[in-house]
Amino acid sequence: MPELSDVGTAGPSAAADGDTTRERIVAAAKEEFALHGIAGARVDRIARQARTSKERIYAYFRSKEALYAHVAERELVVIAEATQLDPADLPGYAGRLFDYFSARPDHHRLITWGRLELARPATGGDATQTSINRKLGQLRQAQQAGRLDSSWDPADILALINQIATTWAAQPELSAAAAQHAADPSAAARRAAVVTAVQRIFPRAT
Repeated sequence: MPELSDVGTAGPSAAADGDTTRERIVAAAKEEFALHGIAGARVDRIARQARTSKERIYAYFRSKEALYAHVAERELVVIAEATQLDPADLPGYAGRLFDYFSARPDHHRLITWGRLELARPATGGDATQTSINRKLGQLRQAQQAGRLDSSWDPADILALINQIATTWAAQPELSAAAAQHAADPSAAARRAAVVTAVQRIFPRAT
């Protein structure tokens, strides 16, 4: 919660300043966690980058892990909005995921740190679960309408597409090898492989 100076009799300008400070903290934390993970992140570095104090950070977020959970949850919501799932075009969805993480490898690292470091990853908040449940519902409806193979469990469909789409983001060493040794070293060729793989497993609806 905000410090006392941010609430109560403080005027609208003080509240706006508090909101701005909080956003600076979140932006600085996003960069810090992407670079160093959770254990390696330092609250004092976040404070310096955000032009605030450690005390102010802990006034908003009770711990470093809580700050990471907030940052990761927001990022997952942004990803979901930027890569809308169309159950009639799952290859297209995979391509959008590929594009998102190719342009923002730090965002993939940010999410991956939580999965690696936390016994119970802090990336499963209400907004994230709502997004996942909506996608599973969309896939189920497409199956019921005969537009998607009903022999697959929707949970498996979503998990496999996500994994295929993030193959190169999750394996930068293979991306480097492909850039040197693939017949076509371009990023477009890697994207085409992702889209083709999903197309063959889950063809576009006709």
